[in-house]
Amino acid sequence: MTTAPTVDVHAHVLLPEVEALVAGLPGLAEARALDARRNGPAALTVNGPMVRERVPRMTDPRLRLAAMDAQGVDVQLVSPSPSHYHYWADEDTATKVYRLANEATAAHCSAAPDRLRGLGLVPLQHPGQAVRALDHALEQGLAGVEISSHAPGRELSDPDYEPFWSRARETGAVVFLHPFGCTLDERLDRWYLSNSVGQPVENAVALSHLVFSGVLDRHPGLTLIAAHGGGYLPTHIGRADHAWTTRSDAGAGCAHLPSSYLKRLYFDSLVHDPHVLRELVRVAGADRVLLGSDFPFDMGTGDPVGALRAARLADPDFHAVRGANAVALLFKE
Repeated sequence: MTTAPTVDVHAHVLLPEVEALVAGLPGLAEARALDARRNGPAALTVNGPMVRERVPRMTDPRLRLAAMDAQGVDVQLVSPSPSHYHYWADEDTATKVYRLANEATAAHCSAAPDRLRGLGLVPLQHPGQAVRALDHALEQGLAGVEISSHAPGRELSDPDYEPFWSRARETGAVVFLHPFGCTLDERLDRWYLSNSVGQPVENAVALSHLVFSGVLDRHPGLTLIAAHGGGYLPTHIGRADHAWTTRSDAGAGCAHLPSSYLKRLYFDSLVHDPHVLRELVRVAGADRVLLGSDFPFDMGTGDPVGALRAARLADPDFHAVRGANAVALLFKE
């Protein structure tokens, strides 16, 4: 049997074209001010140099491939930096953003099509554009799209997203759930809590909306990958199960025990703790966890295979997470 390649499903590309497109537009300054308040001044002082140092690896395919070789990664699923979501944009601008992001990501991946697969963007702030954005991404040869945990005033359980979920299921497109920003705002503006706490919270809230609202009941077979191991939800799913079995309001929207839906979702392995990774594999199943690094950001890991190996999974489970599961999703016949 041929060994599956090592596949990293959580890696980012920076798209200067998108930032040039939105530069100076109404709404951008306000969005950046909100982001600054949420992160706090100390985080911004660190973020600037950190991102600048990593720009070459996020824009030059040759440097990306060299870094992948050093990590022992054969294939990356490349998604735009979440800073490109721009959910503040009006409909016309949003259309330009997703089209440019999809095309630029596809162009980046075309440098090594056997090693780079890409994801596009969907303007969640305009649900009426979501299906068109997904279709455009697929037309570019991308594997699907990346979305955040919410849009301003909208949760992922919003009925207006139903056509999007239907189309994603129909096409088999990958939907990569990757939060950007946390609505706890200034409560997390010190010590980089905006990321270390905020991202797992946002993952857990977004996934809970999908579970409890019945989205996953109505769209079985949806290929949704949650970044950061799904945040706090997989390791605290017992509380959700208890609420579902105990309270009529908690159990009104979904047909089954919340923990059962973990086996309908996919999760990346980026949890930074081998014991948590083992628990994620236990509750979701080894066939539902995929290698992820958050390349090349500092909150990721420079050795995703080593982090996976530290969990001491059974050999078949290790190889499933290392690459076999992702191959089945990304290279469907």
